[in-house]
Amino acid sequence: MRVLLIEDDERVAGPLTEGLRRFGFAVDHARTGAEGLAAPEAAMVLLDLGLPDMDGIDVCRALRSRSAVPIIMITARDDEVDRVLGLELGADDYVSKPFGVRELVARIRAVTRRARPALADAPGGSAQGTDGPDRPGTPGVQRIGPLTIDCRTRQVRLHRSSIALAPKEFDLLACLAEDPGAVCSRRQILDTVWEPNFFGPTKTLDVHIAALRRKLGDASWIENIRGIGFRLVPPAEIR
Repeated sequence: MRVLLIEDDERVAGPLTEGLRRFGFAVDHARTGAEGLAAPEAAMVLLDLGLPDMDGIDVCRALRSRSAVPIIMITARDDEVDRVLGLELGADDYVSKPFGVRELVARIRAVTRRARPALADAPGGSAQGTDGPDRPGTPGVQRIGPLTIDCRTRQVRLHRSSIALAPKEFDLLACLAEDPGAVCSRRQILDTVWEPNFFGPTKTLDVHIAALRRKLGDASWIENIRGIGFRLVPPAEIR
């Protein structure tokens, strides 16, 4: 797999490039946002948010506007707002500095597994009109009130309007939708949406929940059951 690393700090980029190559990745290194945007498209982008010429959030926005390439943000920032914004703009995951190469490789592999079905979707698929995912009885399509989830095409519609979700956001929604109204524990969600025995920060789940709530337009779609986990329910006014 060819990976594009957009990172200006050589103290990070050098060892990271060497480590990724030991795991079999081909690495292209860009030192600025402009270099990253001009680089040939890779299978995965590792994007530092603190770049010298432009904010990594702007690079993420530009990449996502032209490509569905998976993006993992690399950040030393403690502000949750930056992480949420990046995920809302289409980043698939984030890793906080400092981190180990093994952790990053695990995240790359997890994001790749989840991105493949989305990348395989046919652009001319039957997502519109009476043959689209809202048609009753379509296999693999689940309806929860005005929310329609098509696991075959990984498309989501709310009130018949498409919602663009990052691969992991879709997996999170699909996990909660398997049994609407039932509570999914945090551990269950992490094992299903990320990977068994996920060892990253559990704050990752909260960041993705926040991003998904914003995209659904009403935070009450996803209820927080304190100390246990989350459940998916239609807002009270449409039940």
